[in-house]
Amino acid sequence: MADDMESVNYEEEYILNSRGLKLFTCRWIPKEKEAKALIFIFHGYAMECSITMNSTAIRLASAGYAVYGIDYEGHGKSAGLEGFVNSLEDVVEDCSKHFTSICEKKENKRKMRYLLGESMGGALALVLHLKQPEYWDGAVLVAPMCKITDDMKPPGLVISVLIKLCNIIPAWKIIPTKDIIDLAFKRPEIREQVRTNQYCYKGRPRLKTGYECLRVSMTLEKRLSEVSLPFLVLHGEEDRVTDKSVSKLLYEEAASIDKTFKLYPEMWHGLLYGETPDNIDIVFSDIIKWLEDGTSLGNTRLEKEQKNEEDEDCHLMTKYDS
Repeated sequence: MADDMESVNYEEEYILNSRGLKLFTCRWIPKEKEAKALIFIFHGYAMECSITMNSTAIRLASAGYAVYGIDYEGHGKSAGLEGFVNSLEDVVEDCSKHFTSICEKKENKRKMRYLLGESMGGALALVLHLKQPEYWDGAVLVAPMCKITDDMKPPGLVISVLIKLCNIIPAWKIIPTKDIIDLAFKRPEIREQVRTNQYCYKGRPRLKTGYECLRVSMTLEKRLSEVSLPFLVLHGEEDRVTDKSVSKLLYEEAASIDKTFKLYPEMWHGLLYGETPDNIDIVFSDIIKWLEDGTSLGNTRLEKEQKNEEDEDCHLMTKYDS
């Protein structure tokens, strides 16, 4: 990891969202070479970018990609009540504004744009794609929260009561659930790292946050056929947090022509940093190969933008000559 970090520039910046909240953003850029493409990462529920997803970003940046992250409101180093999200659509809008502003910079115009999300972040990446279906060039979806497993959800009657309480006590930490950290990460030392990370939320899910996760996952489950961008979906066969059968259903139902589904035997939910080193190497080998293949091929969006730029240059030259 130290050797990889030597080839990467890491930077942090705070931005202000439309609701006046200060959000933490970060980026990992390859040193001394132009990035092959742009990757925008979406962290999972209660997680954050700069520590828990640092190893992921360094691997991708060392492979030649510019990687950008943002901590959602109430998460990580961003402002907001810890662990509280009033609207996941607001979170998606924050990500959209920040990430598109990066894509629209002149130096990034001719670069492929990939979304990479894990768990809740995978769901948010899909929501962003459905919001801007022609804008993003591909997605890596790691155990995406298209459905929460029955093992993780409270009983139906309890859910009904909690939903009714959302408007009265939205920030209360009263949702009964199993310890996600124990269920998500195979390696005990990683569980300990997450527990001691001051920027990871460890309390019970707050009412409105839990409702938003449930609502968005249920909505996505009904809209899988609308997914049209190229994607790679990855899931551990022993995942007890998000439902692997819905990842398979996404692969089967999505309108995407270029789509790949990989199910890893004996692996858990935290594929990017919670598995054994050998397993993590396997996962990243698959991710980077998929990115390399897609980036080398390009797409019609890039071709159109290149033609538009050439037409504009021609127009300017003609105007200057006259």
